[in-house]
Amino acid sequence: MIVIYTSPGCASCRKVKQWLKDRDLPYIEKNIFKTLLNDNEIKHLLMRSENGSDDIVSKRSKIIQESNIDIDSMTTNELVEFIKKNPSILKRPIILSEKNFQVGYDEEEINAFVPAELRKIADSPCSPDCPNWEGCGKARECGGSETAENNAK
Repeated sequence: MIVIYTSPGCASCRKVKQWLKDRDLPYIEKNIFKTLLNDNEIKHLLMRSENGSDDIVSKRSKIIQESNIDIDSMTTNELVEFIKKNPSILKRPIILSEKNFQVGYDEEEINAFVPAELRKIADSPCSPDCPNWEGCGKARECGGSETAENNAK
């Protein structure tokens, strides 16, 4: 299952949700201001990120700047408590599945959230003898010829 940590008014969050809806990929949305994150959840996010707090905490956030806080000097437990009290310091969206982890909306990287078997089908060529030709083959054929026509103009 895909979990997205979001906030209201976040344009990148809306893009991710729309991208998932367009591909019929189920997800759970957790608004970081309405759903309080627990210790284990925050620790899990920190463990999944390649660079720990650097990946998920915005050091440019107003709270960190005004408080002159050094996130890097905090213990894990101190950081977890600070995030719980100040969820706005989290970068958004944070997208998480069993195998993938991504912060922000990246058009190229987000394809990793499409299951491998579906990516394989989407990348394979389609011909009139394919059982899915009516659904996807014609669309690919039309899309390709329209692109070629537009490039010729």
